[in-house]
Amino acid sequence: MSLKQTPLRAVDADHESDLDQVAWLWLGRLQGEPEPALRREFEAWLYAAPEHVDAYTRAQDLWRLTQPGAARLAEEEAAGLDALLARMDTAPRRRIGRWSAALAMAASLLLVIWVGGWQPQNLLDDLGADHVSAPGEVRDVVLADGSVLTLDADSAVAVHYGGRARQVELRRGAAFFKVTPGQVPFVVTANGGEARVLGTRFEVRLRQAGARVTVEQGRVGVRAQPNGAQQVLGAGQQVAFTDGQAGAVEKVDAQTQLSWREGRLTFYRIPLGEVLAELDRYYPGRIVLLNGDLAGKRISGSFPSNDPSAVLASLKAVVGFEQHELLGRVMILR
Repeated sequence: MSLKQTPLRAVDADHESDLDQVAWLWLGRLQGEPEPALRREFEAWLYAAPEHVDAYTRAQDLWRLTQPGAARLAEEEAAGLDALLARMDTAPRRRIGRWSAALAMAASLLLVIWVGGWQPQNLLDDLGADHVSAPGEVRDVVLADGSVLTLDADSAVAVHYGGRARQVELRRGAAFFKVTPGQVPFVVTANGGEARVLGTRFEVRLRQAGARVTVEQGRVGVRAQPNGAQQVLGAGQQVAFTDGQAGAVEKVDAQTQLSWREGRLTFYRIPLGEVLAELDRYYPGRIVLLNGDLAGKRISGSFPSNDPSAVLASLKAVVGFEQHELLGRVMILR
């Protein structure tokens, strides 16, 4: 997609937020080596009113602040696009380089705004998935054996039923399982580990380089890696694993931990960075936190999942971060 294809619209200078959004669009269009005609068009807009100069200055200042977060997003999304194209066995490698150069400005703009929310990594996850939920959507799926899985927002699973195992691969997000008893084992795989059902209701939630398993009823055998030691969890217990290493089994309030099924996001002393990562799956765009010190601040509370903007407002009142919304698609916190 050429940046020049994104149209700019005239706005009343009194509407500062609209003007800021136009300034951001100009900032994106001018990355790289813009053609002389485009530069002349920009200069005509810039000097048409003092408010335009002020808006563009604000955009440049905010861009400098967002560069670290944008660089991380660029790496994530470029890697996702790379893997997707490799999976589909299309497009020469030089296309990735061109995308990476464009993403260097701010992946949060180019992939969330310019392309209307298209996320290559999600497409890669969804390519082999049997059931997918959209951002903000929680849905139930009845499997062939009568077992029911509830997908949390922005989640994806692949189902592989055979004579020796009923296997579900969690590809993104989280899912809650109500398993129908049977002779064939029911196994959920996630980031190299697995949860093997011994008769139960439980959740598996992906985390960075691992997953977390929470049991509401019954028992689940959890392995951090295929040949690793099995930890058996009972009702009200939870364990997390990362990079093939399992943590200690902890006792938790399962109803509170699984309140997302009733439309609430509940946290108890959870780092703000993790809270925002959960909220991001309900937000219609991307949430980017640029303040590393705030990321570790622990949050407790219960919030309605159907209004992520209200949740952000509540967090802002408690934590005190600054908040900038770009084109209705990216929320930058610092």
